Amino acid sequence: MQAARFALTFVVLAACEARGATGTSLAARGGSDLPAPSSTGTNGGGAAAPGGSTTGASSSMTRGVSKDGWNTTQIKWQVFATGMRQAKSENKPVCLVFYTQWCPHCRAYSHVFEDERIVARARDFVMIRVDDDASPEISARFMPDGKYIPRTYFLTSDGTLDASLHAPTKEYQFFYHEHDPSSLLAGMQAAARKLAMR
Repeated sequence: MQAARFALTFVVLAACEARGATGTSLAARGGSDLPAPSSTGTNGGGAAAPGGSTTGASSSMTRGVSKDGWNTTQIKWQVFATGMRQAKSENKPVCLVFYTQWCPHCRAYSHVFEDERIVARARDFVMIRVDDDASPEISARFMPDGKYIPRTYFLTSDGTLDASLHAPTKEYQFFYHEHDPSSLLAGMQAAARKLAMR
């Protein structure tokens, strides 16, 4: 069973990373029904961050909160400009998430925000989501280790990225586990402690 999960993750990654310069998906070329990325990684090809296994997912996930993910009923997501103004006026740190509509990792990650612990911790932040495809100029400002999705950053209330706050990985440092909320929760807790002192 574990080998099957690894193979499935590998297939998804291969589909996400296999993209021509024209931006056509594998589906359009007959290779897969999975979407292909439109972002460019540091290696020149499309890049979506790697996924994890579904093991270890939290039992406190509240499935069904939002059909399309991101839990917009319990988390007050903001667009970038509005969220940055709010962060400055309220002196709150920012949790900034870059995603795309077509990315299977982003869809999986969106459900992490249904976890009751994430919902509670989100109240300590201004929560901002940015569609990487729709806002490339914003995305270009936040790529300390390359361009891939999803990426989650923690910023001070004045919009300064704290690159020391990241997932415990060497590669794709701003990719938190897409199935296990405890990964993001640890990042949010560390960010709340560190950024609240500023």
